[in-house]
Amino acid sequence: MTTVDKVYPPPAAVSQESNGLVHGLSAAELQVLSAKCLEAKSTAYCPYSLFRVGCSLLLRPICPSTDPQIITGANVENASYPVGTCAERVAMGTAVIQGHRIGSFKAIGVATDMDDFCSPCGMCRQFLREFCEESTPIFMFNKGGEFKVKTLEELLPMSFGPDVLPSREVLKNLGLEEDKAKTA
Repeated sequence: MTTVDKVYPPPAAVSQESNGLVHGLSAAELQVLSAKCLEAKSTAYCPYSLFRVGCSLLLRPICPSTDPQIITGANVENASYPVGTCAERVAMGTAVIQGHRIGSFKAIGVATDMDDFCSPCGMCRQFLREFCEESTPIFMFNKGGEFKVKTLEELLPMSFGPDVLPSREVLKNLGLEEDKAKTA
């Protein structure tokens, strides 16, 4: 069964037509997510592919009255092509070194210069899975500001994450924790 993904108009139009809530984001949060994503895209270093990508991570508010907090990233290429880093991993790496972990993120935005919508690559999906809940919405903006939304789980079904690994206690009970220490 195929489903047709809903294409939303740019954030300013969405806030007028839907009372400001799209996948749990207020009109203000959606507009900030979009604006910061586009702003991040303008900082991309991509002299080889010329494919600019910007990413914005909307943090969960500490208290309801705070302004939306965003962490951004852009793709960074390298003459040795495999060494380049995607925008999503740049943004998430920044968030992680600032102490953010699973449960910290309300939404993710990704923007490109494409007419169509571009989702995070497979490596980025797996990287995001390490630090985001599977229900985290990912907003994918095209060059006109329109967007589609998918949850991380929709983009990475039946995913492998930290919750799949056995706990330290289980490893200890199996004697595997001691084996690991002996080989180190």
